[in-house]
Amino acid sequence: MERVITRMASQRAVVIFTKSSCCMCHTITSLFSDLGVNAAVHELDHDPKGREMEKALVKKGCNPSVPAVFIGGELIGGTNEVMTRHLNGSLIPLLKRVGAIWL
Repeated sequence: MERVITRMASQRAVVIFTKSSCCMCHTITSLFSDLGVNAAVHELDHDPKGREMEKALVKKGCNPSVPAVFIGGELIGGTNEVMTRHLNGSLIPLLKRVGAIWL
């Protein structure tokens, strides 16, 4: 399943694994949308293999398992890591570097 996660994470510049009931997942997804990023969002609770994917995300180091944000195919982390990058000004340059945003 880890290979599936890696393949899915490399298909778009920004990939977010979420659960529909998670308020922090909604917050992170909204942040990227507000920044103009067209992220691929995979809701694990709506996927038949969601539990397996969630276990694979934990093995990759996501704790908690969602939201799990991949940028440029690399695991960035969850809410804390994304918000830290956003607040210290390193998120937007990273998004530009991987082609997720243009301006």
